[in-house]
Amino acid sequence: MYGYVHSTESFGSVDGPGVRFIIFVSGCPMRCMFCHNPDTWNMKDGEKTEVETLVKKALRCRTYWKNGGGVTVSGGEPLMQIDFVTELFRQLKREGVHTVIDTSGAPFTREEPFFSKFEELIKLTDLLLVDIKHIDAEKHEELTGRPNGNILDMLRYLSDINKPVWIRHVLVPGVSDNDEYLMKTREFIDTLTNVEKVEVLPYHTLGVPKWEKLGYEYKLGDTKPPSEDRIINANRILKTGRY
Repeated sequence: MYGYVHSTESFGSVDGPGVRFIIFVSGCPMRCMFCHNPDTWNMKDGEKTEVETLVKKALRCRTYWKNGGGVTVSGGEPLMQIDFVTELFRQLKREGVHTVIDTSGAPFTREEPFFSKFEELIKLTDLLLVDIKHIDAEKHEELTGRPNGNILDMLRYLSDINKPVWIRHVLVPGVSDNDEYLMKTREFIDTLTNVEKVEVLPYHTLGVPKWEKLGYEYKLGDTKPPSEDRIINANRILKTGRY
């Protein structure tokens, strides 16, 4: 079994609990205006990699996994390579490794064959980091190129089966930092029973050079990172516990 991998990071500290080995897979159906990894959009731009190769590479970092560390698969979008990630996690769980998926949820559907595969993957997953890009369906599609109904449905399903989730929200000035939308996001989160943590991720422009190198038009070119006041405001509305 092999998949397409953009890169790996040995000592990640922000993509799940503890120190983590992070696998950034290639391929994503979204085209988020603020994406800082547009070089992961096309799946076959990644390096074709066997599961066994990744497992061996990850396990070499095991001595650093304390306080709940382990392996996180990010992207790109991991659910676009669901068979690959499932086999990866199956082998990691045999080694007792804590597993995390960082996902937008964009590929989720309750239709087959995806849903049965998703159920199997979730059995092997300890935690999911899920981005709510925008709570408003129309604004979400403008921002990402995709609807959000199936993403919210995935979060409801994960709540129904009580699978632990961390919710993340990228705070983009003039796009997703409106108080009304933030309150609606919090109201939705309050309907879920499995959310262990909520994080506000302030918008930044570190990915702009990648857009320019790839020849893509960066439509948020005049947008500046949010002020400290707006970050504090979002954290309070979303009840992250930071302020």
